[in-house]
Amino acid sequence: MKLLVLVVLLVASASAVPPFLRKNSLLPDGRIIGGSAISISQVPYQVSLQYYGSHICGGSIISTNYVVTAAHCTDGLSAGVLTVRAGTSNLGTGGQVLNIARIHQNPSYNDRLIDYDISILELSSTLSMTDSVGIVRLPAAGANWAAGTSVLVTGWGTTSEGASSLPTALQGVTVEIVSQDVCKAAYGASSITDRMLCAAVEGGGKDACQGDSGGPLVVDGVLGGIVSWGYGCARAGYPGVYSSVPGLRSYITEVTGL
Repeated sequence: MKLLVLVVLLVASASAVPPFLRKNSLLPDGRIIGGSAISISQVPYQVSLQYYGSHICGGSIISTNYVVTAAHCTDGLSAGVLTVRAGTSNLGTGGQVLNIARIHQNPSYNDRLIDYDISILELSSTLSMTDSVGIVRLPAAGANWAAGTSVLVTGWGTTSEGASSLPTALQGVTVEIVSQDVCKAAYGASSITDRMLCAAVEGGGKDACQGDSGGPLVVDGVLGGIVSWGYGCARAGYPGVYSSVPGLRSYITEVTGL
């Protein structure tokens, strides 16, 4: 996760703030930096995960009944305090708002290493498919992409590191896959596992940030990653780290049958 500064945006009391928003350790992601506004019709799989009606994370629609997000977004929370808003470019207004019946958080999730960082949200009702609500394709287990492959990351996260407000309009940014070797050189070999992939641009300046956690990294229409963590936002030499959907594909199948 990237270090989040969204507490001021939440209407609940401090004691009820999601645990990952209270941590000051490595570093939940949550925003798009260096991007631009994008229409939900271009990324109809994008959703806002909301805590008592306030945005905390992104997510991706993988079927009419399931959304995938990051485990650090759901850790310590019950389904009853969360909703999903789909089908709108504007944070907090429009679209379809659905309750969550069950959180399937990966039981191997490690909040120290931020490993196995995936949760699958089982919706309490079925999403209606429209031009603004759609399903993202899933990769095969073991799929991989070469360093330099362009990927699209989207979300409503902060647009600069340390910001305390979120953009109203959905943002998107194009970055590139970074090799595991380069990512391990930045963070240490033991910090980057087979359940992670990394993306950045040379020199920094483009990235996901606070509030983008749990949202999609998409490669040619396929969900390749889930916004997970990193050192700061868009800093040169420190790629964004994403949960690898191919590396966690078997868990998605186990829960959803997809």
